[in-house]
Amino acid sequence: MAALVEPVQHPPAPELHDLRSLRAQDLNELLGEEESIWREALDWDFEKSAALVRKFVDLHALNGTALVSEGGVIGYCYYVVEDQKGLIGDLFMRRAFQTAALEQRLLNATLDELMGTGLVNRIESQLMLLRSGVDDSVSGARYFRSYPRDFLMLDVPPSLTLGVRRLSTRLTIERWTEPHQELAAQLIATTYRGHVDSEINDQYRSVSGARKFLYNIVQYPGCGTFFRPASVAAFVRQSGEMCGMCLASMVSEHSGHITQICVSPEWQGEGLGYELLRQSIELLRSAGCRKVSLTVTSENRAAMRLYRSVGFRPALHFAAYVWEGW
Repeated sequence: MAALVEPVQHPPAPELHDLRSLRAQDLNELLGEEESIWREALDWDFEKSAALVRKFVDLHALNGTALVSEGGVIGYCYYVVEDQKGLIGDLFMRRAFQTAALEQRLLNATLDELMGTGLVNRIESQLMLLRSGVDDSVSGARYFRSYPRDFLMLDVPPSLTLGVRRLSTRLTIERWTEPHQELAAQLIATTYRGHVDSEINDQYRSVSGARKFLYNIVQYPGCGTFFRPASVAAFVRQSGEMCGMCLASMVSEHSGHITQICVSPEWQGEGLGYELLRQSIELLRSAGCRKVSLTVTSENRAAMRLYRSVGFRPALHFAAYVWEGW
């Protein structure tokens, strides 16, 4: 008589749930793990961003999808809609459950929802903790473009010496003040015209878009807490025209981040970008920072040369993603 063999019991596949059906406490383990990874890998305090996620989840106002297994929430992806554009704010899977298939399933569910709303004609995202990347099997693949980017890190010990660059006497550099914001929006729209970064972020294409971009940097914690004392702007003395800027934030107690640096086309190649960056780094170090980070599009060779010459080194490779025209 043949022996009876018990059938192998496979755990049920994780299920997709609307984020608005969950409570903040359901995401505690997931967000706690995400906070640890940002801190350990990038010296970045993710707590303020996680607090915003918890707040809007409890208000049942965060659009997106969660993957739920028997043990709880193992991944989530959320988005916001703004001016006919969808912004995927984050996608994170707990490491014990992270597979390319599950990441893709979570992303596809979010994309399908966004594309099906009829409210957007463009989707942007920069998913820094997406381990598997995005391939041609993604939803809306025919409308999809990918732009490799790098997260760079600089150690700033007391011994670091960055030489002062002598600039044209026609220029002056000032600390950042609130009234600079309108001039900065005009500078961004001019500087990024036809630039690859305006393909990644369409806010760079207009003054009104650049205003919103700057407002988000100053008001929200996505790129850290805006740090005015280490943010600087360059002006042409005679005309008062802003021709360069470097904005900084604090991303943890001892780490700063360069959120935006740009120089108008007519002043590029004069050493102004270097000097703006040097001054921001020195001001961040004076505030107690031991590390400074920034992100850059890999094909922006001139910027990469500048950052490497200062001592920045790659800490993470990721990508910016855009879907448009469906």
